[in-house]
Amino acid sequence: MSRRDGAAMPAKVRKLRCAVYTRKSTEEGLEQAFNSLDAQREACEAFIASQRAEGWVLVHDRYDDGGVSGGTLDRPALKRLLADIEAGLIDVVVVYKIDRLSRSLMDFAKLVETFDTHAVTFVSVTQSFNTTTSMGRLTLNILLSFAQFEREVIGERVRDKIAASRARGMWMGGPVPLGYRVENRRLVVDDAGAATVRRVFEGFAELGSATRLLPILREEGLVTSTGRPFDKGTVYKLLVNRVYIGEAVHKGRSYPGEHEAIIPRELWDRVHAILAESPHGRAAQNRDRPPALLRGLLFGPDGRAMSPTFTRKKGRLYRYYVSQAVLQGGANDAPYRRLPAGEIEGVVMAQVRALLRQPEVVVGTWRAARAEATDLTEPKVREALARLEPLWDELFPAEQQRIVRLLVERVTVTEAGAEIRLNLEGLAGLARDMAANLPREAIAA
Repeated sequence: MSRRDGAAMPAKVRKLRCAVYTRKSTEEGLEQAFNSLDAQREACEAFIASQRAEGWVLVHDRYDDGGVSGGTLDRPALKRLLADIEAGLIDVVVVYKIDRLSRSLMDFAKLVETFDTHAVTFVSVTQSFNTTTSMGRLTLNILLSFAQFEREVIGERVRDKIAASRARGMWMGGPVPLGYRVENRRLVVDDAGAATVRRVFEGFAELGSATRLLPILREEGLVTSTGRPFDKGTVYKLLVNRVYIGEAVHKGRSYPGEHEAIIPRELWDRVHAILAESPHGRAAQNRDRPPALLRGLLFGPDGRAMSPTFTRKKGRLYRYYVSQAVLQGGANDAPYRRLPAGEIEGVVMAQVRALLRQPEVVVGTWRAARAEATDLTEPKVREALARLEPLWDELFPAEQQRIVRLLVERVTVTEAGAEIRLNLEGLAGLARDMAANLPREAIAA
């Protein structure tokens, strides 16, 4: 219906769907009832309400990124916003300031290109400009240049602060090394983890090989800070971490740390003297080492480990087990500083052979072995253990060492002799293997 006075009908205002995007770089304060994201959204909603006459309508979906940096486009809410723009659900994007959307000039250029492709207008509540004009784009680029400059300056300040703090030996976060825990932003020694770290260093200093050390660590049930068994990579990573000698490292430079050291400098130097050798040289040296039946199993009455060592005089080999207190240059108070290897190994093997003949050990081994071999009888276990003694001297040293590790859990030297703790699980496995071969060996005989 037209008006007779010739006046034009008012044009129908096009509805513009407006989405509010908010962002905060850190999570600090987000738990509050009214936080920074809420304040940004309230200002944007008020601006949209003031443009109602222009057809602006609020989209009620929330696009909030809390605790996300503006230097990346990998943000959950921003991705949802872009997906809705591409789906044709949004006409205007409203933010409190342009740096809420992005602090990177390159990233913002990508966003503006997406907006233009889908005819979407970008509006900043506190900075008035129009992205559809050349002057508006110039203003936007100038503002973004300052936003990116501000982000880079803040980054430089943070990096300078971290460097200065590390130079003072302070802990600045990150994965907590095995053997420590964090209290009041400081590293504090964790006794259980520290014992594992010392065991790794001492074992490597003794064996000179991560390959040979790994089975021992697994047998002892030692794990990394994540609860996983050690592998060669984690062993070498631990061995080169200077935090264990009380230092803080930043960009290749080390400084005295505020935390307590776990490893003495003498042990660190011994380990790194080994690491300085070529792997082929270490392998050759390990092959030349004489066998040590009680390696990793022998302890003094003070609880300190006794490690194998040797010397050659006039072409003759002399083997010993030496207290770790002596090797580490500690106090001269070890009850047994040095023991002849052949003598202590002979005493231990004599006791082991005697123990294998005791009825209670035979029965205990049979019960443990029966869990996986239900048809295994007690006489078969007794016969299998009895056959071990005459075969012992015919075995290669490496095989003897493997069997000792299966049979023995720990040997403690005392004034009365050697106290031996047998490993029934390993003994049961050995008995099962030998019992399985009994019929075949009997036929061959």
